[in-house]
Amino acid sequence: MNVRELRKHADELRFTPQDPVRWLAPRELARTAVKAGLAAVFADYSDKREIQGALESSLLSAPLKNPGAEEIWVDYVSDIGDGFDATSSVAWALAADELDVGASLPLRRGSLLVLGGDEAYPVASATAYEDRMKGPYRAALPTAEDQPLMVALPGNHDWYDGLTAFLRIFAQGRRIGGWQTRQTRSYFVVQLPQRWWLVGLDSQLGSYFDDPQRRYFESHLSAGLLPGDGVIVCSAEPTWVKSHDEVNAFNALHWFDRNIIRTRLDRETGERVQTGASIRLWLTGDKHHYSRYAERFPGEPFADHDPLPPDPRRRQMVTCGMGGAFLASTHRLPTSLPLPPSTSRMRQKDDPPSAFARAQHIRPSEQESRSIARCVAKPWSPHWLPRRNRGFALMAGMLHAGLFLLLSFVFALSQGGRSPVAAVRRSGAGDLLWFVGVGLMVVVALLLRRAWSLFLTRRRRHPARASALTASLAQIAVALTAMLTTAIPFPGSWPGWGVLLVCLGSAALAGAAVGSELFALWVLRARGGAVAEWAMSAQSIEDHKGFVRMHIAPDGILTLYPLVLEGICRDWDLQDVEDHPAARWRRPVPSSRPAARLIEDPVVIARKARTP
Repeated sequence: MNVRELRKHADELRFTPQDPVRWLAPRELARTAVKAGLAAVFADYSDKREIQGALESSLLSAPLKNPGAEEIWVDYVSDIGDGFDATSSVAWALAADELDVGASLPLRRGSLLVLGGDEAYPVASATAYEDRMKGPYRAALPTAEDQPLMVALPGNHDWYDGLTAFLRIFAQGRRIGGWQTRQTRSYFVVQLPQRWWLVGLDSQLGSYFDDPQRRYFESHLSAGLLPGDGVIVCSAEPTWVKSHDEVNAFNALHWFDRNIIRTRLDRETGERVQTGASIRLWLTGDKHHYSRYAERFPGEPFADHDPLPPDPRRRQMVTCGMGGAFLASTHRLPTSLPLPPSTSRMRQKDDPPSAFARAQHIRPSEQESRSIARCVAKPWSPHWLPRRNRGFALMAGMLHAGLFLLLSFVFALSQGGRSPVAAVRRSGAGDLLWFVGVGLMVVVALLLRRAWSLFLTRRRRHPARASALTASLAQIAVALTAMLTTAIPFPGSWPGWGVLLVCLGSAALAGAAVGSELFALWVLRARGGAVAEWAMSAQSIEDHKGFVRMHIAPDGILTLYPLVLEGICRDWDLQDVEDHPAARWRRPVPSSRPAARLIEDPVVIARKARTP
């Protein structure tokens, strides 16, 4: 049965399976905009990270499958709380005892599961977590003898309610199926075998590190670091990629590296001393694709067509946000990154900056990413914008009906102050063509003026404003063209309201189809920012889902296995599950489990950094 049929059994499932979020539907646009606006306004005045300073804090440790074991498996998944089919398919892959992907050894289920952010879409709430995250994960792994540890980071969608629901779900020691939560704050440190540490940071909508969080990491991380220790840092977004356009985006993470990992404050002398530890792997989600950047050693040549040779001593930066949300593009990813950029405002930073080069294997590939993005503007594609977001087409139609009324009044004024209906009926085709022609010439003149201004400045000083102007002028051009429908010779016996309804209907249909298509084309031409991401979010593509599985061997070597599922399950069966003797419930079981495969060869990372 599909998601719609499963919803009929919500009481038995103890949650309600959800469809993928339609991000350009008017309802979601309005709700997300309001929540994001409130979060941005009140974040500085109601920062729950400051309040968390009063909560109990402790160093976490992952349960080992065997007492005294010197190795551990760790799973990382991010951006999970979207449509049921995709989220549950990933959850079942994570819950499997082991996966056979043709590697040198079977990949065992992690003793530690890290949720990298955005555990519920579109905005956090108790209901959203229950239906979009807890329900699917509880069904995939109802019980587990080893009780693997689950830790979670808050992403921007988790912060939209001020982190209230997140702390209730993940910071009160509750079980989610077979997984056990033990963190008490929105950030954490987990001590792993073989002198590895896993760190989760809460950057609160791109903000600074608060004082309680700083003191927590100084006490539970810096104080315990020894020379040669390796650190895995999980953050809510890939600020290293954002630094390509925003030079200060990586500053907070670089500060953490310099002041928490590489050095610590000596309380006796008051001076900073070297710890000898280093960050070996950065992990994040937020962008719903897979990409990896590897450290480039000083003086090492690099070219796009000649990727860096594998070397365990390289630091790695990995983005893997394929846990359930819509597929994101990769064709705009930079090929190299200096971190932090030399133009950033940090007073104390590495000089020269560290250099990172993008790995050859990304998911989706650049060619596939471009091809998928173009589907948003192809009317014959099942992923065409108005076809995937019918509410958006309705909104565009209503907008153009309103524009038609406005232009009708302007046309009526140009015809001697007649009523709009009278102007439509009594004016000749020449008057109408003159009005539409003049309007289109004004639109073209404004577009040419903008193009000339950009040519003179040779750069986009206000790209968002200029781009919005282009989109608005394109819609006005459609509305002006729709005015030509008034040239229809309406029968004199028709009432005025009938003429108006026909004209409004024609304008609405033109706006829903042509207006939506022009909007999709405008989105495709966007050079970056949130608008460029709409080309993929508008399509809500559920396939291309995956996660990262890691193995720390007894010799201290970390091996990273990036995994992608061969499609997702869309057909489910119901299975009775005995929760405890006094209660029974049912869970959705995939009729066939999608196979997992490696995105690229396993990435080997040594615990110790390269000696300069």
